[in-house]
Parts: sequence; C-alpha cells; structure tokens
Amino acid sequence: MLINQAEIESGQLIVLFLNECHLCWGDVCGYVWGRSDIRIEIPILNQRNRQTYFGALNYQTKEFILREYDVANGANTIDFMKYLKSEFSGKRIALIWDGAAYHKSREIQEFLASLNQGKEQSEWEFTCIIFAPNSPEQNPVEDVWLHGKNFLRSVWNRLKSFPVVKWLFKFSLSYQKFTFSKIDQYSPHSVLV
Repeated sequence: MLINQAEIESGQLIVLFLNECHLCWGDVCGYVWGRSDIRIEIPILNQRNRQTYFGALNYQTKEFILREYDVANGANTIDFMKYLKSEFSGKRIALIWDGAAYHKSREIQEFLASLNQGKEQSEWEFTCIIFAPNSPEQNPVEDVWLHGKNFLRSVWNRLKSFPVVKWLFKFSLSYQKFTFSKIDQYSPHSVLV
C-alpha cells in the first residue's frame, strides 16, 4: 500500500477489507467449556434460521459497511461491489479479501473486466487483492464479526427470536469505528516480522 499512500490519503483510492459472515440462530446460544488447544464444534440443527452478511472495513476511516444477503455467492458479491461503488462514487476501490471460490469466479472476472476494460491498472475502478490462503488472521473483518458475535453471546439469555438476533448484530456493528490492532499491520509505518 506504500506505493498508493498518496492516493489513499487524498481519498482517491479507498481500501476496503471485505469478508462474509453467516450468522446462525445456534451461534448465540452461549459459551462452551473445553480444552483451549482443541477446536470445539457444535452442530447447528436449524440451518433455516441463517443470515449472510457482507462487510467491508474502510482502511482509512475504520468505518464498517454491512449489507444482508440470502447467501454468499458471485451474484451477491457483485451486488455488494456495486453498492460499494455507489457509496464511493468517482473513487477507485482496492478490495482486500480471501480466496473464496466465488471471489475468483468467472462471474466476478467478467464484472471486473467490464468495469476496468481499456484502462491502465492504475486507473481500474476495482483492484482485488487476495489474502494468503487459509489465513483468516490476516483479515481485520474477522475481528469485526467476532465483536458482533461476542456481543450477542453476552446477551444470549435475552434473545428470544432470530429477528432480534439479526437486529442486535447489525446494531453492534453500526455507527462505530473499529481500531483493531490487526488493521495497523497494513500501515506503511508498520514493521512486518
């Protein structure tokens, strides 16, 4: 990002960390005790009470953009990208995301090609950068999702319906700035070890 630092600081290039989250009714049932070195999995019995969210964390402002979708796929990814384009009209956008199959799908490639056609790479409307494979610890949006889910878990005994769960999840992620230390590793002044 050091190469584009002037564009980022001037607001001409918007850098967004993007990720999807699947909130299930069973996610908020509380805590479980177990060994800390072993991942404990709890089966979710009712998959119908599920909500998918697309989220983007603005590198510069630390603000979070959240949208609901029925599923995470190429079509909804494109819809979210169009929404981001409308939010940052006239700006170039760098998306930093994971290597989900639908992020690399033909559908996404065709969408990006239609937007960036005939332009130099430095003029592309969207530039997509992929995190290292299987490295959720690199994406600060994972911390945003954890913040929202931990909030729900803290009030799990008061959650009587899934619509209330969804409303509180959105509420816990809206109208605030996220300054997790993970985002600082992308600062041009950070030292990567």
